[in-house]
Amino acid sequence: MSETTAGSAGFTGEPTLRTATLADVPALVALVESAYRGEASRAGWTTEADLLDGQRADVEGVAAAVQDRDGVVLVAERDGALIACCQLERRADSAYFGMFSVRPTLQGGGIGRVMLAEAERVAREEWGVRVLEMKVIEQRADLIAWYERRGYRRTGVFSPFPYGDERFGLPRRADLRFEQLTKELGEL
Repeated sequence: MSETTAGSAGFTGEPTLRTATLADVPALVALVESAYRGEASRAGWTTEADLLDGQRADVEGVAAAVQDRDGVVLVAERDGALIACCQLERRADSAYFGMFSVRPTLQGGGIGRVMLAEAERVAREEWGVRVLEMKVIEQRADLIAWYERRGYRRTGVFSPFPYGDERFGLPRRADLRFEQLTKELGEL
């Protein structure tokens, strides 16, 4: 991915979109944590604070994603600060989309749509992939609806939450599970 700028309503300045490097890992971990966990995450609408405590990302996992030869971590930055990120992982006939995070105070301002569009572009144009897949906690109806408005569909395919693996957080309820969402990216 080449370095580009993209504008969006709701925040000042043009964010720069680029591929993450190992030097970004600490800031990426902090961004992901801030978007989903703890009191700071409540400033945005993507918080999982009512569902999970504990960590959402760790240095080892994020560093592995950044170095993955079959994937890429995309970031948006403004004034030298990371404001959004996502991970793409190449699979046989699809790509997996994850680690999607936007700074809580900027959520709702359009940067998420910019990041998602860039991820779809990379998967389709640079990798030749026709389907983007993701897993979303089923209880996140608002987030699932956001993806549906952008063309993703619920598949009815569920996978269990990894209870007991603290790398994914400390569940506050016993009924968590993931649903797979997919989107056809169309022809090249």
